[in-house]
Amino acid sequence: MAGAACDMKCILSHPAVSPRRYNRNMPPARQPRWYVVPLRVLLLTFLLTLLAFAVALLLGILGIVVSATLRGLHPNMTVAYRHIALPAALAAGEVALVVTTVLEVRNYRQARTLAQIARASR
Repeated sequence: MAGAACDMKCILSHPAVSPRRYNRNMPPARQPRWYVVPLRVLLLTFLLTLLAFAVALLLGILGIVVSATLRGLHPNMTVAYRHIALPAALAAGEVALVVTTVLEVRNYRQARTLAQIARASR
């Protein structure tokens, strides 16, 4: 190539490509706190349940409106709340509670182990 003035050594010595060195001046790894796990589980469960309620309510309203339009009746929106959105949100909340508990406990145990390894390697 006529314009290539850089070889492989030049490319590998570039700061964006060169591997980062381990910084010994980094602050020590913090031990994860166990009391944060239930708070995160409850917060995520609440948010996922709320999201499931909103989506189920939207789909329930759309379904009831379409059904009422096809039948030529007035839609009864309380059915969307009581019989569609609430049971769907409760089921999604139970699933979210189990899944977030498993994931957060796994994350806590992994962070604790990594913090112990980082302390032992100093």
